[in-house]
Amino acid sequence: MRNRLFLKIYLTLLASLAAVAVASAAFVWLGQGEEDVSWQSQRARFVAALIPLDMDRQSVEATLRRFSRAFDADLAVYDRNGRLIAGAGRPLPRDILERRWRHDRGDVQTMVTELPDGRAVAARMARPFRPAGRNPLAYLALIAGVIGLAAYPVVRHLTRRLERLRAGVDAWGRGDFVARVPANGHDEVAAVAKSFNRAADHVERLIKSHRALLANASHELRSPLARLRVAIDLYEQAPDDNRKEEIIRNLAELDTLVEEILLASRLDHVERLDAPEPVDLLALVSEEGARNGVEVLGMPATVRGDARLIGRLVRNLMQNALRHGDPPVSATVAQADGKVELRVRDHGPGIAESEGARVFEPFYRPSGRSEAAGGWGLGLALVRQIAERHGGAVRYESPPGGGVCFIVTLPAHRDAGA
Repeated sequence: MRNRLFLKIYLTLLASLAAVAVASAAFVWLGQGEEDVSWQSQRARFVAALIPLDMDRQSVEATLRRFSRAFDADLAVYDRNGRLIAGAGRPLPRDILERRWRHDRGDVQTMVTELPDGRAVAARMARPFRPAGRNPLAYLALIAGVIGLAAYPVVRHLTRRLERLRAGVDAWGRGDFVARVPANGHDEVAAVAKSFNRAADHVERLIKSHRALLANASHELRSPLARLRVAIDLYEQAPDDNRKEEIIRNLAELDTLVEEILLASRLDHVERLDAPEPVDLLALVSEEGARNGVEVLGMPATVRGDARLIGRLVRNLMQNALRHGDPPVSATVAQADGKVELRVRDHGPGIAESEGARVFEPFYRPSGRSEAAGGWGLGLALVRQIAERHGGAVRYESPPGGGVCFIVTLPAHRDAGA
């Protein structure tokens, strides 16, 4: 099973070489036949010119004796009826005209040349009086064999890389999400391996993110659930408005947390917004500022995106500043160089330098923060996700006057008709 692809590729290569060899041999053989016919015709005209039809018997015998001594051959000339005209050397067999061309013994060969005037010249000699024969199939078979041997390591290397790729995909499919495949080289196999590794990295990050989200969410849900259970027990024993408000507040906290978890999970799987539209960012920030008691300044600016998600981004920044910072909290909208910038600042204790790299992690709890105080939840993590889905980014600064300022940068929307 493992070598099936290798055998298919290698046998296809060998079959192609064999087909080329056979076709080439047939072409050479046909060409050689034409060459032999041409050579025989030229040879017949040459011999006829040496011993013309009107030459007397003595001259013909003298000519044959000279050729017999020169080529160490036995020669004979016959008329059109097969009767011997003249000869030189040892006598030739009576059936020589029927043999045409053949090996008698060892390297001794006999041949018969028919002249244009109907006569025939027979010769028996040690060396053939014609081009030496060759077997083109032998040469082509040798070339095909050499190419086949040379191609074996190349095909084996290619299929071995494919086998490693398949083994890595199988391991990943069995649940080994850290499995990767070698991506050496610059050919199509390496491109497939690199694409698989990128996809595997992305899926592994999503799985780790979801596992962390589930673990942190289950941990964060315990506190409001525990408070809610206690509040319900106390309310059943002695109902009053304060305990009822506590139940409502815990339910709202649970609802907000579940909503944030679902939104974070959905944003993990979304690469593009469904129906982006122009959004007046200053108007949206002013609305959220009025709802949360945050001062809003700036100039009108339009961005393109999902108004509900951008509103959630602004709300999370303001509520984070109100919850973890100190008043006054302000928000500013500005536009420059094709970018729209939203700044939300508080005057609280700020963020420690050691905590800065983890500010946007889901449910991150700063060091020294008590269990009762809770972590940072998903607020800032959602801010980063929403900003990135809109082609923007978020960062924070520590202003000279204290506190912390979160800065969201989004691409400015350009009206197509402008």
